[in-house]
Order: sequence, then C-alpha cells, then structure tokens
Amino acid sequence: MSKFSSDFLIGAATAAHQVEGNNIHSDYWAMEHMAHSTFNEPSLDAVDHYNRYEEDIKLMAQAGLSAYRFSIEWARIEPEEGKFDETAIAHYRSVLECCHANHITPIVTMMHFTSPVWVIQNGGWENERTVDAFARYCGYVVERLGDLMGYVVTINEANMGLQVAAIEERYRRQMMAKMSQMQAQGLEGAAQIGMNFNTMMENMQLQKQENKDVFGTEEPQNFVSGRTAEGDILVMRAHQAAKKAMKAAKPELKIGLSLSLHDIQAAEGGEENALHEWDEEFSHYVPYILDDDFFGLQNYTRSIIGVDGIKPVPQGAETTQMDYEFYPEALEHVIRRVSREFGAIGKEMPVMVTENGIATEDDTRRVTFIGRATDGVAACMRDGIPVLGYMYWSLMDNFEWQKGFSMKFGLIAVDRATQERMPKPSLEFLGKQKH
Repeated sequence: MSKFSSDFLIGAATAAHQVEGNNIHSDYWAMEHMAHSTFNEPSLDAVDHYNRYEEDIKLMAQAGLSAYRFSIEWARIEPEEGKFDETAIAHYRSVLECCHANHITPIVTMMHFTSPVWVIQNGGWENERTVDAFARYCGYVVERLGDLMGYVVTINEANMGLQVAAIEERYRRQMMAKMSQMQAQGLEGAAQIGMNFNTMMENMQLQKQENKDVFGTEEPQNFVSGRTAEGDILVMRAHQAAKKAMKAAKPELKIGLSLSLHDIQAAEGGEENALHEWDEEFSHYVPYILDDDFFGLQNYTRSIIGVDGIKPVPQGAETTQMDYEFYPEALEHVIRRVSREFGAIGKEMPVMVTENGIATEDDTRRVTFIGRATDGVAACMRDGIPVLGYMYWSLMDNFEWQKGFSMKFGLIAVDRATQERMPKPSLEFLGKQKH
C-alpha cells in the first residue's frame, strides 16, 4: 500500500542563491566577498543550477518526485531599484515550463533570505520602504509568470530574524560569563540555517567599515540580521502586502509563508520557557497568516527547554553535520502542534512541509531520516490533518550560507570541479514514498 495518495506532492527544495551561482547583485554576494567575511568561502558559480536546471529537474522526475520548491531571485529580477530585468524573467519562465514539461509541480518562493543590495542600502528589513518594494517585485513577477504558478511561498522562514536575535543574545550572555569557546560553539546548532556565530561576533568590529562602504551603514539589516520586535511585524506586513499584490494579478494562486519551527519539548522546570519559545517561533504569527491558503512548515530537529533555556543535545545522541540532533520524529510532532493551534481557533489550515532534511555524508542515515519523517507525515494525514506535500531539503549538496559547501544535505552529490551530478540512493528512495 502506498504511503501517500496520488495527489500528495513529494519533492525537494532549493534556494536560488545556494544553487544558481553568480548572484552578483545580492547582499549575500557582497558579504561573501568582504575581507572580513564570516563566510567560509564565497558561492561563486555554486552548483550552476542557473544553467543546469533542466538536467536537475529531469533527475527529480526520473526518480518519481512530483514537486520542486525553488526560489526566484529578487536581485536578478530587480538588480537596481525600479529597473526590472526581462532576461531574468524569461529564465524563470523557462524553469517553470521545464517543471510542467516533466510533470513536476512548481512551488515558488519569492524571497529565500537574499535581497538586492539596494534594498539593504535603503534600510533593509527594518525599514518601511521594504514592504512596498517587496510587494511591487512580487506583483511584477506574478503578472508575467503567474500563468505557470500554482503555489507560492512569499518569504522563507519569516521568523529567522527573531531566532538569530535570540541566539546572539544567548551568545553575549555566555561570553559575559566567560564560557569556553567550545561551549559557545554549541549555539550554532540552535538555528535552522548555516551560520558561524563565533566568527560573526569576533569580526563584528572589523566588518563595520566594510559594511558602510557597501551598504551605507555599519549595521546593515539583512533578512537574517537579528530582528527587532518592530522589524518582525514588518516582515509579516511585507508578506501580506505581497500576497495582496499577487492575488490582484492571479486570484486563484495559493499563497503562504514558511516558518522555521523546532519540536519544542519542555524538560522538568522548563515548561514556562518552552511556552515562550513556541510563542516566539509560531504562535504570535498566527493572526498574520490566518487568511493564507496554506502554511509552509520547516523543521529539522527538536529543542529541549529547561529552567535556563535551551539545553544541549542529549549526551550520546546522534548529531548531524549541522550539530542538530538526529530526530526525524520532530516533524510529526510539529505538524500536530501547528494543526492543534489552528484548530483551537476554528481554522483548518493546509500544511505544506516546505523543508525537512539532514546534513550527513552517510546517505544511509538520510534514507532512514526520510523514511521516519515521512512515516510521521502519513500518520498525521491518517488522523485527518491536511498535509499537501513534503519537500526534502535539499535537492543537491549546495552552498549552505556561511558554512559554504561543507554541509551535505543533498539527494544529489555534485562534483564542483566538473559540476557533474551524482544521484544518491536517497533520491530514488524519496520518490518511492508515493509508490
């Protein structure tokens, strides 16, 4: 018996900056090339997906996948404020057409962490101007490509700024308490993004002049900068404005956003802290997404919360390259918790698992992770929870932000010297979850 029905979307995800290469007009490209960069290496041509997307999409189709979540790069579409690049639009039309030709449902993300440099020069994700700028960009794209689009994620992990702010604050407290460098490094597994928090703090003073030269300010507000409470809500308003602009162009478009969620579990004495942590990650966003068409849920592991906050990974537990605990059951727990919370206010919100995965060199562990995680999704659906699909992160080993190319999340390995694609057994295994 098949684990999922024929209309269930099972696929993989990428982000433009992490796979396309040569995203020269984005804030991340600028940060990667600074003398005191916190990035282990620059993205350069990444895995050349910009030129090899057809090959990559065909590999998904041949393995039995039915959906592809990818992002359109704002910095390519609008490299200068108000100046749109029709060549870039034509490229993404070709990507969408390739998906349809291979019977792959496209799930398009409009902003996956990276922004045009000019957005940051204008004040970035703490500035009111960004709300209208983002909406204008989204409306422009849908007016030209909406005929090929069905599902859209406006903003990837819209809560990432608050997660980063919380980690930065914990880091500062640790440093003030004169904790060892080894203890401090444990924080890097607390955010579901590849970041080098130790290097960030050490380089902060050195970077200020470089930031001023490139962005016009010593403290640029990139999307993954530590967010203020006001900036957090500004992101929600940007989502709502973008949704309105896209619906005006194509009313039937299914639109949501995604949040980075941990399976938050309370240790003895940590119950109140755990509730606060969940509210920060999810609950306080609910009023801003109630009218969305679906919710994009992204999960990789759990967080155990004690009296003093997030506890270290349990002693002896298996961990991934990202220092996350190997805990695929987290996904089912989070889907159920999100569903209960929507249900408590009388809302049945379809869930799309827009990211779930593991960084490891051992593909047998990836196969195990996918099997257990999708078992959990299937269990949720048997209990009546509406789950639209499961997108594994990531289609290919790619550029994991500040950690460079060292993290192996992919279903497909890539020889970056030749850009040869080498599918792993996990790719075929994922495709078989529907058969």
